[in-house]
Amino acid sequence: MTTGVTISAEDVEVGTELPARTVTVTRTDLVRYAGSSEDFNPVHWNPRVAREAGLPGVIAHGMLTMALAARTVTEWVGDPGAILEYRTRFSKPVVVPDDEHGATVEVQGRIAARLDDARVRIDLVVTSGGTKVLSEARAVVRLPS
Repeated sequence: MTTGVTISAEDVEVGTELPARTVTVTRTDLVRYAGSSEDFNPVHWNPRVAREAGLPGVIAHGMLTMALAARTVTEWVGDPGAILEYRTRFSKPVVVPDDEHGATVEVQGRIAARLDDARVRIDLVVTSGGTKVLSEARAVVRLPS
């Protein structure tokens, strides 16, 4: 889904903030993601196995969390193909309770640097329950000139 807004390199400055995004992740989402990614690790659906692995409970797939953060960038820029680089480190898991509320993942982004060739670096802050779940999350995107 794109925003329909065309953002050009001339429209942004260092410090420009992307619209914040909050996503709810439920156990049903974990099942869907497991099926699409073929990642059926039981820490993503079995509370006993998650606890035995030293986790506080069932956790979201790290790549799902990473994708939710990237979606914030693609919705802002309006073109998934504009992302040239994307990286992060997983710092804490997103614990997904077995209830109707699930867990929330909050994503904030801002332009951290203007680069050559209409590229910008976007730094992301990704949290769940007030805890930073991704560290060093950043994307380099090419904007229309």
